[in-house]
Amino acid sequence: MNALVILIPAALVLGIGALVVFMWTLRSNQYEDLDGAAWRIIENDNENDAA
Repeated sequence: MNALVILIPAALVLGIGALVVFMWTLRSNQYEDLDGAAWRIIENDNENDAA
């Protein structure tokens, strides 16, 4: 029972912290261009490559 006194507030604090970080990523437009990063990996920027 004594462990629940520590674990429940700790879980609440961690959950609220994760929610705050998620909301910050939404406000800073981290999820704006999801396809751009995938296409940048595929594109060949260096024209000197023989591949």
